[in-house]
Amino acid sequence: MDSINIKKLAEALNLSTSTISRAFRDNSDINGATKERILAKAKELNYQPNHYASNLREQKSKTIAVIVPELANNYFSQAIHGIERVARENGYHILIYVTDDDYQKEVTFIRHLHNGRADGIIMSVSGEANDHNYLNKFGSKRLPLVFFDRIYEDIDTPRVITNDYDSSFLATEHLIEQGCKRIAYLVVNKSLSIGKTRMQGYIDALAKYQVTFEENLIVDCSNSYEENSLIIKEALTQLKPDGIFTSVERLAFATYYACYDLNVNIPNDLKVISFSSLEIAPLLNPSLTTITQPAIEIGEKAAELLFTVLDDQANKNRPNEVVLTSKIIKRNSTNK
Repeated sequence: MDSINIKKLAEALNLSTSTISRAFRDNSDINGATKERILAKAKELNYQPNHYASNLREQKSKTIAVIVPELANNYFSQAIHGIERVARENGYHILIYVTDDDYQKEVTFIRHLHNGRADGIIMSVSGEANDHNYLNKFGSKRLPLVFFDRIYEDIDTPRVITNDYDSSFLATEHLIEQGCKRIAYLVVNKSLSIGKTRMQGYIDALAKYQVTFEENLIVDCSNSYEENSLIIKEALTQLKPDGIFTSVERLAFATYYACYDLNVNIPNDLKVISFSSLEIAPLLNPSLTTITQPAIEIGEKAAELLFTVLDDQANKNRPNEVVLTSKIIKRNSTNK
């Protein structure tokens, strides 16, 4: 038997295709008996409605795009989990795009998504050192957009962030209280919004406790594990810090590996604290002291903001910025 489509089902019932469509959408303007007859015939003929095609006719994909710099970071995996849960509750699917911190990939993804592939975008940005005006060139046709974690400060759109300055200040303060006097700050890109904000918290904490700030203790790292291993080993041997504050999770791992190779003992020779949502942080040897962001909640809040915009409530009771609080979890890597 040929595959059944909505037109053949309508002919079998002597009804219009629009009546068939309304029955599957559970519209209130269709007679109950007619609806039951349609559903029974559809079951008999093994007809499945094509909701995707229907959504295209309505110019809705029922899909939201999530653009992130990486997936290896446990933080982004958890944030995506939060986004997906809210999307599912709203009858949406998500598409995940990974930029690998490549600005041109981000631009390509955004332009691609404006062809009807998605109804909205949730993004943690990649190219803060670049010109962001490409987002404004879409004008009123720009898809609803919500930033989370990494943002473009010059683009007016809702965003969800954490209290990065306060968290970094407290993290540095904790190292100082544990006796550290030469604290290195490891950062992948200090021009990024989070890199700058976290670095300022570090600098201000040093100033409060009259610990000398040294520019060379701000160590620029990369997205490459191999490069970071060399950079951190050089920093440990040349700068001889007694404390390390890493701005992202992957740099904590690189520090642990470097210390192992150089026979540097954590925490006796070096104390380490890191931004991380890693669930196995307590199982590392030694267990890692972390500044833990509420990653799942960040994803949920970002998705909720986007759906508020999609529901045409953009100018009604919607915050433009949501700031959530991270917490320091003290473990053995910073013990005295």
